Amino acid sequence: MRINAFLRESPMFAVSSAARRFESLGAGALATDNLSFLEGLVLAALFFEAPQLVKPSQLAATFQTSRGNISHCISSLEARGLLHRRIDPEDARAYLLTLKPQGRRCALRVIAAFDRLQKDFESEIGKTALAEMLKSLHKLEARAAQQ
Repeated sequence: MRINAFLRESPMFAVSSAARRFESLGAGALATDNLSFLEGLVLAALFFEAPQLVKPSQLAATFQTSRGNISHCISSLEARGLLHRRIDPEDARAYLLTLKPQGRRCALRVIAAFDRLQKDFESEIGKTALAEMLKSLHKLEARAAQQ
């Protein structure tokens, strides 16, 4: 199509296209545990934050997604017996999240899958090139946030 020349030069299209492919790649890496990419991130975050308790609002801010997305994620993970939520004793409007033993084991598999993906990216383009690409993406993201 004629638009292909434009698309090859468009950072917005490249980022959007890459995001869709990475989301799919991440989901594929987590397919063994039947997790979405966001569910995997939530498990990894809870694992790394332990023994600190985490609030859903912290996850939403960290992953730059809506509280609704996080709520659905938490409900799904809780239904599978991977995490536990309890009311925050200091703020009855909030929940505190912790991993259950099965959730810890699953989080370890998720972290290993994310590590494998990272190593694949580093071997494909090199650590330095990957770091430079991330710097450029963060600059573009900051610029877009100013608009």
